[in-house]
Amino acid sequence: MKYPKDYLDEIKARLKVSNVVSRSVSLKKRGKEFVGLSPFKNEKTPSFTVNDEKEFYHCFATGEHGNIFDFVMKTQNLRFGEAVKFLASIAGMKPYTFSKQDEQREKDWNIYKEIYKNYIEYFNNELIKNNNSKNAKTYLKNRGLKLKDVQNFKLGFVTNEIDFYDHLLKKFNKNDILNSGIFYLDEKKQKYINRFRERIIFPINNISGDTIAIGGRAIKENNFSAKYINSPETQFFKKGSNLYNLDKTRRLSNKLDYVYLVEGYMDVIGLNRNNIENVVANLGTALTSRQVSILNQFFNKIIICFDGDESGYKAAIRAAENSIIELKPEKQIMFLFLPDSHDPDSYVSKIGKEKFLEFSIQNEIEIHKFIFNHYYNKLDDNPSSKAIFEKKIKLIASTIKDEYIKKYVLDYYLEELSKLSPNLNERVKYNKKINARSLKSTQKFFNETKSLTLIEMKEFSFLYILLKKPEFIGDNFKLIENVKLFSTENKILFDAILKQTENFTKFDISNLDVDKNLIDRVYKYASIRNIWEKNSHDAEKILSILSEVLRDLKNHELEIRIQDLEEKFSQDLSEDTFNQLKELKKLQNLN
Repeated sequence: MKYPKDYLDEIKARLKVSNVVSRSVSLKKRGKEFVGLSPFKNEKTPSFTVNDEKEFYHCFATGEHGNIFDFVMKTQNLRFGEAVKFLASIAGMKPYTFSKQDEQREKDWNIYKEIYKNYIEYFNNELIKNNNSKNAKTYLKNRGLKLKDVQNFKLGFVTNEIDFYDHLLKKFNKNDILNSGIFYLDEKKQKYINRFRERIIFPINNISGDTIAIGGRAIKENNFSAKYINSPETQFFKKGSNLYNLDKTRRLSNKLDYVYLVEGYMDVIGLNRNNIENVVANLGTALTSRQVSILNQFFNKIIICFDGDESGYKAAIRAAENSIIELKPEKQIMFLFLPDSHDPDSYVSKIGKEKFLEFSIQNEIEIHKFIFNHYYNKLDDNPSSKAIFEKKIKLIASTIKDEYIKKYVLDYYLEELSKLSPNLNERVKYNKKINARSLKSTQKFFNETKSLTLIEMKEFSFLYILLKKPEFIGDNFKLIENVKLFSTENKILFDAILKQTENFTKFDISNLDVDKNLIDRVYKYASIRNIWEKNSHDAEKILSILSEVLRDLKNHELEIRIQDLEEKFSQDLSEDTFNQLKELKKLQNLN
């Protein structure tokens, strides 16, 4: 059974080719491309290139060419299904669960896309050419938009005069049209109503650029309808997992390492009009940690810039508490507050791009400091208020997923809290004295290892033991020679070690026919290093550790084989596949 195209497209959209390749190949930036030594051939002069914009790699030495799936399959000796699961996990996506409904889902998806495409193209054309859209044109003109902006963002205007439901009914069935969310049934009138009538419409695209929903802005304000509305959630549209303009903005991550996150569609368009294109917007709901996680995959810094009024500030504090969970050492989440009564669109239009960027640099505040300041300003001068305050900010800090950055944030909070409590001050000084060095080294090490997978770390430990105690190989050769490594570079080093020991020559690291950087990586990143220093003379202990590492590597291999068979079984339901699966799971349990 095939993976749905939209699932594969999302994986590709979330992962830069360079980020995937750099997990096993050292790359250097050269113009719009990255270059490195070929993983398919031993060479001294780099002939391997990666192009993130075109989403492919190419090896001039061997002719190898492809996308991220091809690369993982070829370098890690994985099947397509294994490569998909591996890359989905890196992209932060759930493994795809196949079912008998997949074929129907694919059909539904294609129909869904086509309905939205028809709708957007029709009303975009109406806005540009139809005189019935005069009020909408006037509104957009007053907001500073020109024809190229309407065309670029495919804006439209839905008039009451057009019954587009009947138009769609000529191509699609009733259920498919209703499932799109564009129309709803008025049960009193028994009539299908266009949800976005008398509204300017903004296409909301998924990360791959397919329209999956619509935002609508009323041009006539009244008391009985909202100014802005969005399509309802469907099986193909989840508000908390999508961002307006992300499909265009993500492509700028090769040039820029930061992105602005604003509240509204017009803010996105307004900043684009002023040549600030690295901007996205959440979709009318509170910013979610999922949306922040997605942005973290493309940019190193997120600048959250909401309206400079009370509602904008309230939205900012909600966004801060929801997004601090995704804070990482190599990532920044900043907040930018505009002068009162201004939104990003109006402010950048007033002062221009250069002054806006300058204002941004001078006034950004880090997320943890913004949260602290917000609750500090609410403090009353009494013990109860201070206790509640301390409990609150510590609780917020505790939600941070990354243990390393959590330490830094808590350290900052403790230091600030010490100014409120003399007793706490002593504790902070003690903690800082003990932890300062370790935290600094931890930060450095984490930044260096952030691209390594857990299984690569296990492989480093395995190779570390072999390099330190090569005599173990002779005694355990049959056990060791069949070990499967998944990293291409680690495979090369392992083969070189085995080759030297197979020739019954005295083991000498300096004689290994490999790039010495491979050995250096093992010595530097093997998690077993500290244990080794304490137990290097205890042969029994070392053998025990080796057995544990081998068991982990074997279990990883079994897990991949089991996943592959489970996928196969879901398609063919054969007794032979089932028996193979059962035997592998037995082996897994034994290990």
